Amino acid sequence: MASVMKTLFLNPPSFEKFDGGAGSRWPATREIESYWYPVWLAYPAGMLEGSRLLDGPPHHITPEEVVRIAQDYEFVVLFTSTVGFFSDLRMARAMKDKKPGIKICFVGPQVQIKPAESLLSSPDIDFVVRGEFDHAVVEYAQGKPLSEILSASYVQDGKVVHNPPRPMLQTAELDALPFATEVYEKNLKVENYNVPFLLNPYVSFYTARGCPALCTFCLWPQTLSGHAWRVRSVDSVAREFKQAHKMFPQAKEFFFDDDTFNIRKDRVLALCKEFKPVGFQWSCTARVHSDYETLKAMADAGARLLIVGFESGDPQILKNIKKGATVEMGRTFVQNCKKVGIHVHGDFIIGLPGETKETIEKTIEYAKELDCETIQVSMAHAYPGTELYDQGMREGFLASEAATDINGHQLPHLEYPGLTREYMVDAVNRFYDSYYLRPRVAWRIVRESLWDSHERKRLFHEAVDFLKLRHDRRKVAKKGVQKKVLVSAPPVEPRPPVGVPSETQNA
Repeated sequence: MASVMKTLFLNPPSFEKFDGGAGSRWPATREIESYWYPVWLAYPAGMLEGSRLLDGPPHHITPEEVVRIAQDYEFVVLFTSTVGFFSDLRMARAMKDKKPGIKICFVGPQVQIKPAESLLSSPDIDFVVRGEFDHAVVEYAQGKPLSEILSASYVQDGKVVHNPPRPMLQTAELDALPFATEVYEKNLKVENYNVPFLLNPYVSFYTARGCPALCTFCLWPQTLSGHAWRVRSVDSVAREFKQAHKMFPQAKEFFFDDDTFNIRKDRVLALCKEFKPVGFQWSCTARVHSDYETLKAMADAGARLLIVGFESGDPQILKNIKKGATVEMGRTFVQNCKKVGIHVHGDFIIGLPGETKETIEKTIEYAKELDCETIQVSMAHAYPGTELYDQGMREGFLASEAATDINGHQLPHLEYPGLTREYMVDAVNRFYDSYYLRPRVAWRIVRESLWDSHERKRLFHEAVDFLKLRHDRRKVAKKGVQKKVLVSAPPVEPRPPVGVPSETQNA
């Protein structure tokens, strides 16, 4: 039997402070520096003895350092993104310059959506894996011929070959995977992971994969994780929760980073029964469907905060994006959360199909009425592979495919009759101002940090980062975004310097 290849699992530093790869459903450099865990890469890393999980951005590892580290490995699994793809190609080239025999596999939504185009963009990609890649990359490292690996795509004799798809992992197979948190302990510094509305440091992992909701803009259920909701057993989740509590005494909370945690009431109640005796706080993603009884059980079991996508305060826009929830459901949900003592972080989006100046104002007023603990306001982005992207191409409101600037920050790239990109950028800024500058909300934020020096410092740095970005984004919106295509890779030049943005990424 062939020896196992020494493997590096890489979440690359596509841009400085970029949170766009192996753990991010919204790939971009954030308004405020924040990092999600590279959960997808953790599972295969845990299956291969001697492998390393290298998460570049939160550990501030430069592209040059990545290339140097890669020389100690035979096989690199790189989680790429649509916006970071060109940068990642240059990194792959630099790796092969230093070590021509190294094998490189790209994974992630970008290569799932466009496997042939991705492969033909560079000879430095040996193969890609479409969809869930846990077992495919492990099989390759263990010596299985590429032609026999399900879901792999590669170039042979100048032609792209797509092997048959691999069935999605179900409960027994998900339970058989290693715990992501065990891989974190060996490879990552949890103190480096920060999300503004979560307690720092936090630790996150999945209890399920997939989401049955049909939101047209949401990237992962339409690409990597799928719409089929597949769960780990309650026992498996409970064991990881209890073990991680002892493993990371410095953690202030756990975060269940499922596409949607609270899909089925009976499972939520069963998990809460296991969490309650541990006596440790946690947060999760949620839809507005849970009733009071479920939320009370969650609160009693340590639930501190729910991340909820309200998106818009306009009923027709919610229908346009197939949200499967109503404005009134959102109101009732938040009221019940407040009754049981759970905070809500509300996500809103400006620029979804049907948006007008009037609907923007309606959403701002809706957000104020809900009065969530914190909010995030994003510009609508149509990522390739989503129904929103296809609709934008078809109906012509995708004004530019340049979704980010040269630093990975999101740019306004949708535009509607009577609603310019500049107006939408200003609306995002005005949304934040009118929400957070209300006296009771400002006091709520100050009160949280009053007796915690760590929180005060974090709040200051976040404010500085955000004010700088809003200034830069407004300049870009006024200038206009050129129509440059980000989803088909440019030719790879013979020896491009690693870490230097290509012209095609410029806004």
